[in-house]
Amino acid sequence: MPLPSDTSSHHSSAARPDKPEEACGVFAVFSPKDDVATLTYFGLYALQHRGQESAGIATFDHGHLKVHKDMGLVSQIFSEETLQDLTGQWAIGHTRYSTTGSSRVANAQPAVLPTRLGEMALAHNGNVVNAAQLREELINRNHTLLTTTDTEVIALLMADAVNDGKDWIDAAIDACKRCEGAFSLSIATPEGILAIRDPNGIRPLVLGYFGGDDPHDGPGQYAVASETCGLDIVNAHYIRDVQPGELIWISEAGVKSVQWAEPQRLLCIFEMVYFARPDSVYHGESLYSYRKRLGNILAQESPADVDLIMPVPDSGIPAAIGFAETSGIPYAEGLIKNRYVGRTFIQPTQLMREAGIRIKLNPLRDVLKGKRILLVDDSI
Repeated sequence: MPLPSDTSSHHSSAARPDKPEEACGVFAVFSPKDDVATLTYFGLYALQHRGQESAGIATFDHGHLKVHKDMGLVSQIFSEETLQDLTGQWAIGHTRYSTTGSSRVANAQPAVLPTRLGEMALAHNGNVVNAAQLREELINRNHTLLTTTDTEVIALLMADAVNDGKDWIDAAIDACKRCEGAFSLSIATPEGILAIRDPNGIRPLVLGYFGGDDPHDGPGQYAVASETCGLDIVNAHYIRDVQPGELIWISEAGVKSVQWAEPQRLLCIFEMVYFARPDSVYHGESLYSYRKRLGNILAQESPADVDLIMPVPDSGIPAAIGFAETSGIPYAEGLIKNRYVGRTFIQPTQLMREAGIRIKLNPLRDVLKGKRILLVDDSI
């Protein structure tokens, strides 16, 4: 499959920096004996809540890169035919957070670049805060950037390091050391996959194994995902988190770990209270249980004399259940959600978010009429 024109070389320039894309979903799978494109498709499907603007998959088939990406939802972009064309032994995928002023396919990921060692594809979740400075440096070195994303900046830094003589691992470390902010990366190369997390671990990234009960048995089959729900959908066993400041290299030789920076764990609280799926696991506990405990504590700290405890669906439900459980006040669903509407928070404009709310939630008037209501949401 030929590469889309926006990924083959540096021919055009973007006018201005991109807006943050802080909660995208990244996925990778290394499995020489499986249909890696389909596994990646399912992984992205499980991570669709993390971004609903665009998606893409890149595979390596005996060193040859194939990629397909477009605007829209995962189920809209990929068909059986496109997945069959994406043959290979390992793959990475990305689903993109919706942003203002950047809704164009050139900004869809993975970002693809040629290097001395062959082509590479990079998928990024986060926000590099010194991207504008790095972008100017790249332009001064005669690079013409195709997109408005900080993702391309990371990819170009890594490609430059490869072209200067470094191997994939050292080149990735060199690029990451120049970046400040949040970046959880999956990078596909002709030789294997890299999974990298920034020193603060601001955005999540987890490692899993499938094809057996023990990752040390036989040839390795590994998956990397933004959340454990991405591992669950491909029946991969969670091994551990990619640690802050860690690089994991997955190849036919196995798995190698490099601690490239001193870790200082600063996971974004928004992952815990809202963004990640409630069935994802952090620190050995599902986020459903964690959010329910927040509701338990909220009831102790802020008791209220009301008739009903009501959640804002869906992310406020576990905390409302916890509040009701601790307070003894009845729990009721007073807002019914239209399941065919995506997350309104990640719409690119406030006007669209407000319109989305009217479409998304409708009150149960007979449940609420005449009642004193305590409304529990995930955050304000």
